[in-house]
Amino acid sequence: MIRPLIAALLLAAPALAQEFQTQAGSAIVVDHNTGQVLLSKNADVPLPPASMSKLMTLNMVFEALEDGRLTLETELPVSEHAASYGGSTMFLDPRDRVSVEDLIRGVVVLSGNDATAVLAEAISPDGTEAGFSQMMSERARELGMRNSMFRNSNGWPAPGHVMSMADLAILAERLITEFPEYYTYFAETEFAFDGRSPANRFNRNPLLTLGIGADGLKTGHTQEAGYGLVGSAVQGDRRVTFVLSGMASESARAEESERLANWAFRQFAEERVLQDGEGPVMEAEVFMGERDTVPLVPEGEVTLLLPVTGRQTVTGEIAYDGPVEAPVAAGTRLATLTLSHPGIAPLEVPLVAGADVPRAGPLRRVQIAGTRVAGELLGSALERFE
Repeated sequence: MIRPLIAALLLAAPALAQEFQTQAGSAIVVDHNTGQVLLSKNADVPLPPASMSKLMTLNMVFEALEDGRLTLETELPVSEHAASYGGSTMFLDPRDRVSVEDLIRGVVVLSGNDATAVLAEAISPDGTEAGFSQMMSERARELGMRNSMFRNSNGWPAPGHVMSMADLAILAERLITEFPEYYTYFAETEFAFDGRSPANRFNRNPLLTLGIGADGLKTGHTQEAGYGLVGSAVQGDRRVTFVLSGMASESARAEESERLANWAFRQFAEERVLQDGEGPVMEAEVFMGERDTVPLVPEGEVTLLLPVTGRQTVTGEIAYDGPVEAPVAAGTRLATLTLSHPGIAPLEVPLVAGADVPRAGPLRRVQIAGTRVAGELLGSALERFE
């Protein structure tokens, strides 16, 4: 059943911000606090992610640290396979044994293809990078990343190794939210591992030194993928995560990433749509209960991120299967409120029962059944009369 949201709850809100015209071939911008998608361009298209796919390897490593399979002090051997990688590396040698913490920093700051492979082999179910790649793909599906498939741990060009920008945004949000103790590595601007390559010690993320609140996450580049970036920045109480791919140069990537971040912070502001304790959004019908309806309320305060210019209305629809059969316990999720506005993607808000509704006693059940039978008979009679 779908019902329009009652007029008393409609919010006069700013109108559509001017649509951002990104030069990226694929991009997505997500507001961290509300989960709203502020911009989406080809965001579900699977594309070669280059080194941005190292974020999935880091997710697997952080999970291994959380459950005790690894510690930051664990020293790992470097295989011939890991040491054979070219491109961006830590210049590891098969004679090395390197701590997990140094390898993490080598992946984040130096974008080390060799460091990524060492970590992958350490937690692979069969000790190989190929086995780890299959493990990554399965875990990605569990996390809701529907357009990701991995052939290696580091984004080295390989047929079928793809991710969508939306999947990378899911992954970035997970790293920020679930692993705050490890997320700080992404803000490091340099890491001089063992003095092996002083010129290669700087983080490739161009946003970290711009003073816009950027604190992560990862750049990527191959000839096929172009220049890409997974970024996140904090200004005041807001965090924005953004992903882009297909830029033509390092400088274009840096400029477009900064433009995206500034647009997201300056063109949108938070507005409270529903307050705690404000009263029910609507009453849902109840069958065989001590009362005929149950109030539907949000689980908490509902905040939307809305464009800052103009004035338009936030509208909403409530969908639920009704009538709801008693007994109903307060806090039970019963419906979904979908809020819409020209300047944002629709936002779904769970609605729960705002009160207990016990099952009706024997006498009331008889009354309810009698009322229903009488209604059906009346309807049938009216049909014959017509």
